Amino acid sequence: MNEDRATSAGTPARADAALGFGVIAIGRNEGERLRLCLASAFGAAERVIYVDSGSTDGSVELARKLGADVVNLDLRRPFTAARARNAGWQRLLESAPTVEAIQFVDGDCEIVAGWLERAAAELAANEKLAVVCGRRRERFPGASVYNRLCDMEWNLPSGDIGFCGGDAMMRVAALKQVGGYNPSLIAGEAEPSQK
Repeated sequence: MNEDRATSAGTPARADAALGFGVIAIGRNEGERLRLCLASAFGAAERVIYVDSGSTDGSVELARKLGADVVNLDLRRPFTAARARNAGWQRLLESAPTVEAIQFVDGDCEIVAGWLERAAAELAANEKLAVVCGRRRERFPGASVYNRLCDMEWNLPSGDIGFCGGDAMMRVAALKQVGGYNPSLIAGEAEPSQK
């Protein structure tokens, strides 16, 4: 999702979305990438929450300056993306209990313009959907072998899939039903069901 655009904090004007939604961005020492991420988030969502995992580069101050509600994770417990996402959605529901969907995004990613409204509309149109995700793209796939491999790995087929990455919009009811993310996983945040 290095090309994607996200949504807003506080009480900005909401886009005409089918479901009320908020955005949770997570990160650590993201610098300019966080600025791009949060900028892509403001405007359509009811709230934007930034969850920080011990940044020392001014990320927390930047997020606050941009208008995001900030959650600082306790440094005494190990950081995981799942732990950060859980802290974020719990804060979001405390401050905006009527949201029906949550867009999760990594702090080094941006949300493509129009994605939030499209994702919310897809969830509203099909009550059986719990999660919708888009095609995550590497901003500079030719910059390194690693960038190229990531871009290839993220090239999942369109349509029904059994799992998705961390950058996705989830229905709040489904997230509550499963108890959120598994905080003991270092990466992956969730375990796909076995078929």
